[in-house]
Amino acid sequence: MGRRPVPRHRRPHQRRGLRILAWTTAALVVLGLAGAGAVLHRLNANITSVDIDSALGDDRPAAVDNGAMNILLLGSDSRSGDKGAKSADPGRSDTAMVLHVYRGRQKAALVSIPRDTLVTRPACTTASGRRDPGGTRLMFNESYAVGGAACAVSTVEKMSGLRMDHYIELNFGGFAKVIDALGGITLTTTKAVDDPSSHLKLSAGTHKLNGTQALGLVRTRKTVGDGGDLGRIQLQQAFLKALLHQVRDDGTLTSPTRLLAVADAATKSMTTDSKLADASSLMGLVSDLKGIGSSELDSLTLPVAPDTRDPNRVVPLSPEAGQVWQALRADRPVPAKVRDRSMGDKGSAGAIVRQAAPAPSGPAAAR
Repeated sequence: MGRRPVPRHRRPHQRRGLRILAWTTAALVVLGLAGAGAVLHRLNANITSVDIDSALGDDRPAAVDNGAMNILLLGSDSRSGDKGAKSADPGRSDTAMVLHVYRGRQKAALVSIPRDTLVTRPACTTASGRRDPGGTRLMFNESYAVGGAACAVSTVEKMSGLRMDHYIELNFGGFAKVIDALGGITLTTTKAVDDPSSHLKLSAGTHKLNGTQALGLVRTRKTVGDGGDLGRIQLQQAFLKALLHQVRDDGTLTSPTRLLAVADAATKSMTTDSKLADASSLMGLVSDLKGIGSSELDSLTLPVAPDTRDPNRVVPLSPEAGQVWQALRADRPVPAKVRDRSMGDKGSAGAIVRQAAPAPSGPAAAR
């Protein structure tokens, strides 16, 4: 099948950047080559799902049926990476982002929530069936540890006033396997990275990272930016752009065999809401978002300030944090003055990671 012609007024590089879960778009190729039934059955069996609607009931913001959509994207620090792995500790939500897709599905905003943010946590049901009462001044990422996906969704909905239409979680153990299935990721670091905590040491320059190294990079924080979670968020946003640039624009998934390996690793590591609990629904979501490129997506961190009682914690900055949620509830862009307070991947830590420039010939430079 031939590729759709690129309009003359828009160059290919203008469409580079973010497409959420870009690997699933290319999965259509695998379905055609390997047999739709067998592949769908295999991928569907991999996915773990949670019935968020049943767990939370009616104590939620009203659903808005205007074409806009909200998705909670969560990266957990579980190392399992496999459905068969056993762990009594559910881990914590190391990374949390709210993706708001505007009506028309041509623009979106991605809001990262720092894990150390103090919030009011609603009452949640624990894995043992006990009712945790929640409370004030509790750390955001503890919601997932206390009550799993449903508690994380409920906490975000209470703090934002936005109803989450979908939930997608990828554990970090599986993240490393996805990178390995891709054959690694090639990117450029503008300065040296040396973080004993994440066991990562990179010189400035171009590197091809395997899954373990890539996981170390997205978990690095003590030696970049402000040395805390805000710097790590900037680094993660920059890494995500470099990853999706490679997947989409550099032909990483032209091999059906590699594509199936990536889809298999990703779905084994994925937990979704029950409405996305099959590969066909995931591909439908990607189709809805295919018009959103990097120039159509605003990436920011929820404005926060150091807590006056605990310097190791942050609190939502008033009135800026409220203005972020207010804009998204109204399906409007976040005000420019608020976006300017959040550097996202353009901050000092985010500037460390850049897409690797294509080599004129031969393999990409790697270390």
